[in-house]
Amino acid sequence: MKKLVLFLTIMLAITVNAQNLMTSAPGKTAILMVHFGTTVDETREITIDAINEKVKRAFPEITVAEAYTSRIIIDRLAKRGIKKATPKEVLLRLAADGYSNVIVQGTNVIDGIEAEVLRQEAAMMKPFFNEIRVGHPLLYSIADCERTVEVLKNRYSDHVGKDKAVVLVGHGTSTPANAIYSQVDYMFGSAGADNFHVATVEGYPTFDTTVARIKNERVKNVRLIPFMFVAGDHARNDIDVEWRERLENGGFQVETVIEGLGQIPEIQEIYIDHIKEAMAAPVMDAASQKTGFIKENL
Repeated sequence: MKKLVLFLTIMLAITVNAQNLMTSAPGKTAILMVHFGTTVDETREITIDAINEKVKRAFPEITVAEAYTSRIIIDRLAKRGIKKATPKEVLLRLAADGYSNVIVQGTNVIDGIEAEVLRQEAAMMKPFFNEIRVGHPLLYSIADCERTVEVLKNRYSDHVGKDKAVVLVGHGTSTPANAIYSQVDYMFGSAGADNFHVATVEGYPTFDTTVARIKNERVKNVRLIPFMFVAGDHARNDIDVEWRERLENGGFQVETVIEGLGQIPEIQEIYIDHIKEAMAAPVMDAASQKTGFIKENL
């Protein structure tokens, strides 16, 4: 019996090491940080550039590259002499430079359309690499959401009181992934932060549903904060102008805090942990997870 236990322990260790890119995969490894991008220089420096540098410090032995997904932003920056490339362009360059393994980590907040497109693009590039893995977005697991709630609750805890509310405004999406915003909203309440609310620009909860809630709570003072990786055009136009004006016209006193999630160190750490997870073992989709569960329980 002892020999069997020892054998199984050894086999498990071999399997784990075989999955780790840093201990088993032949060839050079790179990390590709993928961002939607922004044309706002000051927010780019403290969000996108900041997390790129943090990843370099966290993985000093690995090459860290960068790509943008928004063609509009890439073209606008190019007119100003700032060159950015797409994920496909950077991956082809890495392959040409002799890299065999790549961890692709996007800075998407939810597992929505942008994250799905990134996975598809990475899958198309598999023939050029020995291994290519895609890390999870910020809000993927329940633990990710709970961790994010705790970070934001502590960061904005100074805006509390019977007549005060913090409204975090995300982008929103048309896919079922949008439900994560309602989940996080619910988690704030469960964490004792009833004055925190999550809304979206293009999804649900909407501006109107959020206003109805805070009116019911007799809120008079609202703090608007972007629930986005960068505080770019959406934050400066939709949140700091349109949403602010609509709330003020509705009788609320409004304060805006224009900072992106990407400039918060504790949020950056969640992305870095996702890179470590992807490096330790392949990130499985739902079908692969189900297949593995069935095999383990036959």
